[in-house]
Amino acid sequence: MAISRCVVFNHSLLHYHRRPPSLFSSALRSTSSSMEAPPEGYRRNVGICLINSSKKIFAASRLDIPDAWQMPQGGVDEGEDPRSAAIRELREETGVRSAEIIAEVPYWLTYDFPPHVREKLRHQWGSDWKGQAQKWFLLKLTGSDEEINLLGDGTEKPEFGEWSWMSPEQVVERAVDFKKPVYKDVLTVFKPHLE
Repeated sequence: MAISRCVVFNHSLLHYHRRPPSLFSSALRSTSSSMEAPPEGYRRNVGICLINSSKKIFAASRLDIPDAWQMPQGGVDEGEDPRSAAIRELREETGVRSAEIIAEVPYWLTYDFPPHVREKLRHQWGSDWKGQAQKWFLLKLTGSDEEINLLGDGTEKPEFGEWSWMSPEQVVERAVDFKKPVYKDVLTVFKPHLE
C-alpha cells in the first residue's frame, strides 16, 4: 500500500510515494524496476541523470524556455517499461546509445505544473495532467562526447540547443523552479555515485 507524503519547497508541491527523501539512499536499487502505479492525474515520465567518467552530469538548454536547463526526460509509452523508456528517451533526445544504467530511484517522484505550463501542455498534449510522475535512472556514458547529438536520433523534434557537463549544484541552479525540488532529491539519492 502506498503512503503519499507531500512537502513544500520554495512554494512548489513535491509528492513522495512510499518513503520520504531521507530514506531514499537506503532504498536505492540498481537492479529491477519494481514499480507501483504512479499517482492518478500525473503523466508517467522517466528522468535520466547521465554522468561521464568524471562524474559530471549532462544537462541541456531547452529550445522552448530561455535559460532553462534540464536533464533528459520524457513520457513512458503505453505498455512500456520505465527502463526501456529511459534508454529510448536518452537516444531520442541526445543521440546517446552507449550508456549503462547503474542505479534508479525506486519510487515515483512527482511535480505539479505551474498553471501557465499546465495550460500550454493541455493544448499540446490534448490531456490535462496535474504534473508528471517521474521514475529516475542514473546512467553512465560508456562512449565518448562525440556521440552526443542534440538532434537526437531523428525520430523526434529536437528539444535542446546547447549541452554541458555540470556539477549537481549547477544542474539544480539552472533548472526551472518547479523542477528543482525533484532534482535535489534525485541528486541526493544518486550522491554516492557522484562522489
